[in-house]
Amino acid sequence: MTSLQKQDFYEYVNGDWLKTAEIPADKPATGGFQDLVDGIDEQLMAEFDHFVAHPETIPAGRMQDAIAYYQLANDYEMRDKLGATPIQPLLDRVASLSNLADLDGQLADWVLSGLPLPFAVEVDQDMKNTKFNTFFAAPAGTILPDKTYYEADHPQGQNLMEVFSEMTVQVLNKMGYEIAEAKKIMADAQAFDALIVPHVRSSEENADYSKNYNPRSFGEFRAYSSQLDLGKLTETLVGTQPEKIIITEPEYFKALDSIVTPENFVLLKHWLLMQVALGYTGYLSEELRQLGGTYGRYLSGITEAKAPKKAAFYLANGRFSQVVGSYYGRKYFGPKAKADVEHMVHTMIRIYQERLEKNTWLSYETRQKAITKLNTLGIHVGYPEKIPAYYDKFITKTKEAGGTLIENALAFSRIVREDNFSKYGQEKDRDEWEMSAATVNAYYHPFLNVIVFPAAILQAPFYNLEQSASANYGGIGAVIAHEISHAFDNNGAKFDEFGNMNNWWTEADLRHFEELSKGMIAEFDGIEFASGKVNGTLTVSENIADAGGLSCALAAAKRDGDVSLDDFFTNWAKIWRTKAREQYQQLLLAIDVHAPAKLRANVQLANIDDFYSTYQIEPTDKMYLPPEKRVHIW
Repeated sequence: MTSLQKQDFYEYVNGDWLKTAEIPADKPATGGFQDLVDGIDEQLMAEFDHFVAHPETIPAGRMQDAIAYYQLANDYEMRDKLGATPIQPLLDRVASLSNLADLDGQLADWVLSGLPLPFAVEVDQDMKNTKFNTFFAAPAGTILPDKTYYEADHPQGQNLMEVFSEMTVQVLNKMGYEIAEAKKIMADAQAFDALIVPHVRSSEENADYSKNYNPRSFGEFRAYSSQLDLGKLTETLVGTQPEKIIITEPEYFKALDSIVTPENFVLLKHWLLMQVALGYTGYLSEELRQLGGTYGRYLSGITEAKAPKKAAFYLANGRFSQVVGSYYGRKYFGPKAKADVEHMVHTMIRIYQERLEKNTWLSYETRQKAITKLNTLGIHVGYPEKIPAYYDKFITKTKEAGGTLIENALAFSRIVREDNFSKYGQEKDRDEWEMSAATVNAYYHPFLNVIVFPAAILQAPFYNLEQSASANYGGIGAVIAHEISHAFDNNGAKFDEFGNMNNWWTEADLRHFEELSKGMIAEFDGIEFASGKVNGTLTVSENIADAGGLSCALAAAKRDGDVSLDDFFTNWAKIWRTKAREQYQQLLLAIDVHAPAKLRANVQLANIDDFYSTYQIEPTDKMYLPPEKRVHIW
């Protein structure tokens, strides 16, 4: 038996690839997921260019507007000619503010226009009555990726802030501000950012998303600010006075009246200017596009901005994501593959049900409720039958009609916001996807209790009709079971079959589950990686889902008459192959709820008993984990 299999299975499977793989200059990483993204980008970009050259071939419907938007985005001659002038009206709108009363007088339109505020509001599902939508309020984001970056001993925080500040000063200068004025704006913006930081949660704290449900009465919400009429804002946006408003971070809103004050007005105004200036550089001249991306590239270790045409495609694909996704899914995802993947999903659900029925640590009562949740699970494969109705309003004003990229971008983003607030009090559509069918990913939605597998991920190495069933189970099978497992991870376990936040566990069962979860936290916590350490608490939900997904997919593979455990384990390790820049890996360690890809592959394999017998793993091997330390939950 090859020694490397026993010492580092991930390296054994991916070692040759890792030696030769090159990270594209405009990307932070490459690998299984990223390779598929690159392939789909190239495929769709070629189609976009064909449609531009042969407009008569564009399918009827909103794809025509997507292509027209792409043409505006790709017209760098016009973008360079216009420079920063397209966003001058937005900068002027901020600059014209004399005091907080000026801002308060236009607050609702300010929100609908997409202008920044020191808080965010939106309509989303009521987490305790998920059939209906309600009103949410959340804090503003911070300049640095997470509040931990502001700690004095953080190795990157100060340097990142310097890069951000220098970039912002240069952007403002290109927009007509003198250097001294630009530096003053940035210094004030940073000072306002510093007022926000102490009152917001870290990524680790936000990993438990049940903490975001903090209902407040209309009066309580209104009282959070003596300077801005939050009550009038809410009534104007949703057309009524809500009985309750969900505050995601109460400590922030308790501090809001000490942050947004007349004394801090200039700091706030300059923070707003900074946000607007940076928020639209990707739509302006090539010089501003590249300059405005400096901080983001530095943060991820990217050495080069996206090529202009690719950046234009990303703008069009991002804005018309469901339109493009529907086109992609219907063209490239065949009925045979759809039927096969749906069969795999139902197989996984059956195995999960059998495992729940045989579970020895859950009470009968909790097991039955878990099975009910499993049998209520919504399944979406390939592409949605319909896309959100607001896309019907996305009518691109072309260059020939006098339209500009910014004009269309602002109009479309306003349509989306108006649509969002119009949904207040309405029933949530369980069939509406929140991801394009052309996205290489999958998700479980706890408030809808649905799993979604877009067409884009349903291809090799995850899934291929040409590779063995065992390999497919080690790839897409494990991904499918991973998403099912999210219904029962430390977050999903708090939501019932209707997606409502509702404790359906007995007290003893919940205590036992929490103890098992601590085992998963401990298994990953503190592992050294990319000059940092894994945060076991931040990543626990995804690690629980990985463990459950791998275990259940293995059980499904073993039922196949021609099972090959080597194919299964090999493809599991293959789908996680990743080569990433160190800066990017360090960023993910701080903010990502997923563990590093290599650890997702290796650590989970060490929990699986069949892995040991397949490769004769012994106690002296690095892949060995003593049986009492192997974590088994689902």
